[in-house]
Amino acid sequence: MLQGRVIVITGSTSGVGFGTAQAALAGGARVFIHGPTAADVEEASIALGGVPGIAADLREPAAGGDIIEAALAAYGRIDGVVNNAGVFPRATLEQTSAAFFDEIFAINARAPLLVAQRAVAAFKAQGQGGAIVNIGSVNAYAGAYNLLAYSMSKGALMTMTRNMADAFAVDLIRVNQLNLGWILTEQEKRIQKQEGRPDDWYLNIPRQIAPIGGLLTPDLVAKHVLFWLDDASAPITGQVYEVTQTPFLGRSASMPPIE
Repeated sequence: MLQGRVIVITGSTSGVGFGTAQAALAGGARVFIHGPTAADVEEASIALGGVPGIAADLREPAAGGDIIEAALAAYGRIDGVVNNAGVFPRATLEQTSAAFFDEIFAINARAPLLVAQRAVAAFKAQGQGGAIVNIGSVNAYAGAYNLLAYSMSKGALMTMTRNMADAFAVDLIRVNQLNLGWILTEQEKRIQKQEGRPDDWYLNIPRQIAPIGGLLTPDLVAKHVLFWLDDASAPITGQVYEVTQTPFLGRSASMPPIE
């Protein structure tokens, strides 16, 4: 159970991060949130009942440590971390500049590393272990043609997860990763509309893609995040777990287009 435990969630002012914060609070956890701006954090904090949080730009190397330090200052300890924050701008190989690549890796790979670095130090000092859940993507295995740098960053995160899990298992620090499939967030709605789909595109997802009749939502994903934070999943570590409605690797079903 997460009752009383302090959970730090990056990128928790919207989407999966916000949904995870809601679920953690409902499960009795104490939550520390993070967002890109002070306005985002304030709005989310109010919606979550006044939880503490911090605004930090993950492009800055100091941000990862700052988030954990702020959580320690607020609660005196931490018990779990969800590395959820990330960006996924589209770009093909031809469109990928060095600056574009560096920014994606700074946010999607380096920032989780630096958050985890400070969190592991805190877990060790507390002497009671801890849990880190990294939020990845099924794109880590190859990825869409216009998500090259994003897919590479999630592949790096997957390697980091397994490496750290092996390194810190003896300290009872567990590190696991959820590779998410297609999730219905407000940002995803906006992106798909910008790419030419109608306002109600998410109401017409073929059953071959979404057997439950629609895409997964942040509250459904949050249940899986909490499982890997909870002792119910202990002592398992170093796992990469696909959060999808259908088998992902090797699936042979023909995928019809979404109108």
